[in-house]
Amino acid sequence: MRQAIENAGRLIAPYVRRTPVLESNGSEFGLSSFPISFKLELLQHAGSFKTRGAFNNMLSREVPAAGVAAASGGNHGAAVAYAAHRLGKQATIFVPTVSSAAKVNRIRSYQANLQIVGERYNDSLAACEQFIGSTGALGIHAYDQLETLAGAGTVGLEYEQQCPQLDSLLVAVGGGGLIGGIAAWYAGRVKLISVEPELAPTLSMAMAAGRPVDSPAGGVASDSLAPKQVGGLMFPIGQRYIQQCVLVTDEAIIESQKKLWDVLRLATEPGGAAAFGALLSGRYVPAPGERVGVLLCGSNTTAVQF
Repeated sequence: MRQAIENAGRLIAPYVRRTPVLESNGSEFGLSSFPISFKLELLQHAGSFKTRGAFNNMLSREVPAAGVAAASGGNHGAAVAYAAHRLGKQATIFVPTVSSAAKVNRIRSYQANLQIVGERYNDSLAACEQFIGSTGALGIHAYDQLETLAGAGTVGLEYEQQCPQLDSLLVAVGGGGLIGGIAAWYAGRVKLISVEPELAPTLSMAMAAGRPVDSPAGGVASDSLAPKQVGGLMFPIGQRYIQQCVLVTDEAIIESQKKLWDVLRLATEPGGAAAFGALLSGRYVPAPGERVGVLLCGSNTTAVQF
């Protein structure tokens, strides 16, 4: 898998941003003093890390005349629409009614064929799969696809180059494509902590059951961190390399958004701020001297007050 991630990194390099790392300290946020390295993937094209997997799919697979199709809570759809627009391909994107206006508007801005279907991601996924079957469009799965995992894994590749001294890394989890790709890259070289909303404990439930299982899909980050199940491809990787699963409240996620804006002037969506919520709320407490990495993975929001 590491070779696939390296290949993806070379393939997508002309099309994605090498997002920066911002060095901070817990004391800035009213916590104890410990170093924090924020990876600002929220500054990626189309507003999230998903752009990496979208380009890796379209550049490594044959795109038919019918174009590409994807189901998404919003960020993956925006990423696929952006990549398709830049590469001159047609994109049809299926999103549920729970998708935020910021994400729906971004998808439309890239001239995709937008279909709003059902209340949750799985409803849109079913409609997308039916569309793929009837048109022959190339399906690009949001997380349970090797090309998507490898694209997400390039976040880890970059992070290690930028911060080789990290001891631990907190990553928000929905379907698990991001943490799965990152886990495959690091392969145990950092302590990897998954962070999920209490109202969408998809990976936590899978870890407890020993396999992907249906889970609740609610909460303030439900448009990005609440699929029905984690991906089957990432799960064995996660079982091997994720060392701790942490759950955070909606209140902690919202407080994380506020703190990131007030202190760092970073506008994050709920899913993008969830990982930092684990530190703010004390659900994850670093050991003395621990060098902590926090991945801020999405910025498609209209919730910032200027």
